[in-house]
Amino acid sequence: MKYKQEFAKILYEALDHEIQEKELEMLIEKPKNHLHGDFAFPCFILAKVKRKSPAVIAQELSEKIQSPTIEKVEVVGAYINIFLNKKMVSEDTVAEIIKQQEKYGALDIGNNRPVTIDLSSPNIAKPFSMGHLRSTVIGNSLAFIIEKCGYKPIRINHIGDWGTQFGKLITAFKLWGEAEKVKQNPIKELLTLYVKFHDEAENDPSLVEQGRNWFKKLEDGDEEAAKLWQWFRDESLKEFSRIYDLMNVQFDSFAGEAFYNDKMDHVVQLLEKKQLLVESDQAQVVELTDEGLPPCLIKKSDGATLYATRDLAAALYRKENYDFDWSLYVVGNEQSLHFKQLIAVLEKMGYAWASNMVHIPFGMMLKDGKKMSTRKGKVVLLEEVLNESIAMAKHNIEEKNPNLTNKNTVAKQVGVGAVMFHDLKNFRMNDIEFSLEDMLRFEGETGPYVQYTYARACSILRKGNWQMAVTAPVSSPSWEKEWKVVSLLTEFTNAIKRAYEQFDPSQIAKYIVDLAQAFNKYYGDVKILEDNEEQQARLALVYSVTIVLKEGLRLLGIEAPEEM
Repeated sequence: MKYKQEFAKILYEALDHEIQEKELEMLIEKPKNHLHGDFAFPCFILAKVKRKSPAVIAQELSEKIQSPTIEKVEVVGAYINIFLNKKMVSEDTVAEIIKQQEKYGALDIGNNRPVTIDLSSPNIAKPFSMGHLRSTVIGNSLAFIIEKCGYKPIRINHIGDWGTQFGKLITAFKLWGEAEKVKQNPIKELLTLYVKFHDEAENDPSLVEQGRNWFKKLEDGDEEAAKLWQWFRDESLKEFSRIYDLMNVQFDSFAGEAFYNDKMDHVVQLLEKKQLLVESDQAQVVELTDEGLPPCLIKKSDGATLYATRDLAAALYRKENYDFDWSLYVVGNEQSLHFKQLIAVLEKMGYAWASNMVHIPFGMMLKDGKKMSTRKGKVVLLEEVLNESIAMAKHNIEEKNPNLTNKNTVAKQVGVGAVMFHDLKNFRMNDIEFSLEDMLRFEGETGPYVQYTYARACSILRKGNWQMAVTAPVSSPSWEKEWKVVSLLTEFTNAIKRAYEQFDPSQIAKYIVDLAQAFNKYYGDVKILEDNEEQQARLALVYSVTIVLKEGLRLLGIEAPEEM
């Protein structure tokens, strides 16, 4: 990134400050073919300013470009292609990585300002399915990425622990439930009851009314209803915690929907005070016609508050308690309208900070091309997938490296990492087809492939008896064969910046796959451990690769085993 900035600065000076550095930096391209240089600048935009053809401008401008870090300048039509000084840049990059260690690639954007991230948010008394994986791993990774950019992430698990489904569940438990069965296997048994309720309700509509009545009792503080609700919640959180521990996902808050029950009246009062509430079909709404949106329903005709009321209360509470710079909601694409309405209502209320609330949508996790459904019982349980993935990883390890000492630990790191990486390597808006077989491949764009590359690099360092120095050795004469790897190492900061700006962890996943592929090619082409004057420089490069691969995996929430 710094070499791109340096090139922009040189252009800025050569153009007598006619175009801003930032604008020039945005125009600089990275050629797809390395034979066309390390950076390219298209001169078309300068034609109006200079009143000359872009090709002539390129030729004139190229003659003014001089820097110790630039080895060669070529003009191809309207493009200025520059080739960096491989020896200087390589040694500088390797030395910088060794010095900065895991801090390499960090950006100082956030000034330690808080950013709330709403992620995961499974529903109480329902199983933690593969459908919940996406919000969890995307949100978790984004928290690491924004932290790398200098912010202070606050991870909030807005648990779905309120709503009419609890009335249905209490009804089902009262009719068909057995306390002992629920104690032995809470989530599985509660799911069975929930599915049975919907099956039976198709033939007996009175069950739906019973469900509504039990939820009304719960809202009114009925002792039996509250006791059952608390029991369902506690048992569910124990199950969820086990899965989060398996994935090494942590939270700063588990304040769910129920937490805001006593905070919604305040929202309604504020809306009334600001004269934003209007009556529509006996319900209370905020009109959003000017914003091009349907009305936001705040209160039903029976006086019950809604999801929007709760999220308004949550937004106000989070701003007051955390004073966030940004508030991110990692929630499925189907909730896009809800978040547009939420932000629009807060802006109408006069809160300028509402413009710093961002919905980060994502596509669905599919099974056989169809969305998974808890209500219909068509669900793939995340814990079962993780355990199966760990078992498959252990089987692979037994076959390929039976003498590995810590097989169980490595199997967990590889198995869990495979599931997480399979999700995160995809652009978040894409739907993903669930496939355990694809997740665990040791070749191609997979988590195990990157982890294996990291472990291979660690093995090379052990065999070479690498002793870390503060600065990199400078004995390698050319760095030609290493250049593809070095060039990618210089791009780490750029990948982090793109991931941050686009809220897209796949930028990191794709980057570390590219780096792993480049390193494996280098490993195949060069005898790294050959005992000559270049060995220490080569090992310094290998060490730099381990630092960046490990940090890249960490930003995705994935561990990096040193042996596999």
